[in-house]
Amino acid sequence: MKKITIVLIPTIVAIAAFTAIQQNYLPLFSAANGSARFSAITNRAAEKTNGSYDIAQTGTGVAPPGDNTASQVDETALRYFARQGDQRRLEAEIARLRALYPNWTPPADPTATAPVADVALDEIWKLYSAGKLSEARRAIQEKQNNDPQWKPPADLLARLDLAEARERLVNASELKQYDAVVRLGSSNTALLTCDDVDSLWRVAEAFAQTNRAARAKDAYAYILDNCTKSEERLATVQKALPQLSQADLDELLKREKQRPDGTGEFDSIRDDLARKAIAAAGEDTQILVPQADLVRVEKLARDIVEPSDPLILGWYYFTRGDAQTAEKWFKLSHDRAKSASSSQGLALTMIAQSRFAEAERVIYEWRDNSDNAHAVYMAAVANLLAQDPPVQIAPVVLQRIVPEVMLAKDANAAQQLGWYAYLLNQFETASGWFSTALHWRPDDEPSSYGLVLARQQMGDVAEVAAIQKRWRGRSERIARLGEPNVGRSHQLVPMAERFGEPIKSETQPAELQTTTAALPSTHRVPLTPPSVADRVAATIARTPASVASVTPGGSTFPRALEVDRRQVPAAVHADVPARRRPPGSCATTVDPQTLTPESALVRGWCLMDLERPLEAAAAFERAALSNSESSRSDAAYGQSLAYLRVGLSDKAAVAASKARQQQSRQIELQIALLSAKATEAFNAGRMPEAVLALDQRARIAPERTDLMVLRGYAYMRMQRLSDAMRIFEAVAATGDKEGLKGISAVNSARRRDY
Repeated sequence: MKKITIVLIPTIVAIAAFTAIQQNYLPLFSAANGSARFSAITNRAAEKTNGSYDIAQTGTGVAPPGDNTASQVDETALRYFARQGDQRRLEAEIARLRALYPNWTPPADPTATAPVADVALDEIWKLYSAGKLSEARRAIQEKQNNDPQWKPPADLLARLDLAEARERLVNASELKQYDAVVRLGSSNTALLTCDDVDSLWRVAEAFAQTNRAARAKDAYAYILDNCTKSEERLATVQKALPQLSQADLDELLKREKQRPDGTGEFDSIRDDLARKAIAAAGEDTQILVPQADLVRVEKLARDIVEPSDPLILGWYYFTRGDAQTAEKWFKLSHDRAKSASSSQGLALTMIAQSRFAEAERVIYEWRDNSDNAHAVYMAAVANLLAQDPPVQIAPVVLQRIVPEVMLAKDANAAQQLGWYAYLLNQFETASGWFSTALHWRPDDEPSSYGLVLARQQMGDVAEVAAIQKRWRGRSERIARLGEPNVGRSHQLVPMAERFGEPIKSETQPAELQTTTAALPSTHRVPLTPPSVADRVAATIARTPASVASVTPGGSTFPRALEVDRRQVPAAVHADVPARRRPPGSCATTVDPQTLTPESALVRGWCLMDLERPLEAAAAFERAALSNSESSRSDAAYGQSLAYLRVGLSDKAAVAASKARQQQSRQIELQIALLSAKATEAFNAGRMPEAVLALDQRARIAPERTDLMVLRGYAYMRMQRLSDAMRIFEAVAATGDKEGLKGISAVNSARRRDY
């Protein structure tokens, strides 16, 4: 008995004829034909266990051949394939008929019209060949209605049955209905041969997904033992990778064949497995990697001009504390193709080796690529500023550091800027940075200590007393500041005193406490570095490990810190403590037209602090008349944010266009405007417009979870339930309960439709 091979290409079914008796003979479930291994998968009775059926020994629905004569042979398919010029199928059909009818002889000219031609039957074969199965069924029915005595060939019916069965099997597999895949494979064993290896793959996957790993392994092993096409054998092991354990994969790899050039057919698989092992070890230092795998991947990293292999080696060595070796691999990856991941890794190795300026330069370009990259950048900045003794930092570097600190609201980096300014005798600037750090982290004792020292140097007795009162009982060094042998000159602030526990006495200084940055965790795809948090906690200390006196550098250091805050985007001025502004600057109502543009700009930001955005918008309108291009840009930016705060996105868009903006501001405003536009359109019931705005926003920024939820409900209202389900499933995967609610809503909508 032979088999049908049917290959689905999307929804089109291309057919092949029953094949001859060969290595992949149809009865796969009989040990007699050399298929004992695969028989072990399915020879257990068709039992229903936990709601699923196992494959059992069943036939194909085609009766076995008897003592049929040549006159009984249906040559319709053979002649059809011949007329179509399909030599492969013609030969397979001849082999099939010879196996079924040993006394049959093929016609000398199969292209010739049969003695009794049946045009309708020929048309049915044509429909079948084109994959139009339902149309072929209808044509059969119509012919029977017209000619009740006519019976369709059993061969044709068997082929249709098998083709439809494969269609159902593929659909069940695509829908992840794995129990149905197993049942369909059980009922249609003629599908499970080397001529239809895709069906074998789907059945193997179904076994794996229904917790029958041994059956899955046997299915993959059957293919390797019986099928000869090299590309299918390689694909079989590739498909088994995510389904089987390492031990089962090792069993499959033993079936490898050698190529004529002496290489193994599964070498690429072994390469990927080695990569996978090293990538996993980059996440977990407890994982031991065989030396052979390490050697294999290092050779691949040198020989293949791709950035990925050096990258996983970099993370592997970095997590094991070998920063120098890790730097070599990260640099190789970075040189081949600059990326956020390689730059991040390279910067971390430089931080670990106290080369903070280099680290800041490497990661700066990628600082906004992800939360991890930005955290690494801030770690480089904090360490650069905290060096003991301090180093000269170029003004251009400071000018890019300051805005990033403000935008990130990074209390550690703000504190470091405070100490840096303090050591340059810029006490007012230092006071502002310490105050800013406390605004973001109110209970930060080191920042409070820096603030009280700066205020002491400024002669602000009242503020010093107020700070001491707030920290009484919590910080002895703040409380005792000014007492004999406790108060310190600004010219001598040891690192340990800046960052350590409060000092107890002059003779018992506090032990240095290392501060680390907790970097956010992120999901990574295979063969890329895992979360940075666990890797870098020990490398981003804010202070050196030694306790040494610091002497300020005097005039040799730039005084850029006092003016760099003008580079900060106006939107974050609200985060600067109020004492930085003139007292009572916006406490009362003032007509902005009576103010100078510069005063109106200051008042606008003050009003934003007080949550009075409409008044702020009027002040920014006046500020837009300034002769300074920078002030006009700040005014337009501020007015746009003010209108956004009250939901007037159209006015916000107009305001944003009144003056040129920095690229970062343009992007920020565009993101905010598109978010507002999407929300307004959704609330107004204009779902296509809402989705369009979200699509535009997604091109320039990752979509927030709340906007994903909005998108999901917009799809629902547009009756795009499948798209809505995809979105809600993605939200639910993050742990957000709104995703589960959305999934429930989609299911309810589907039930209503039915």
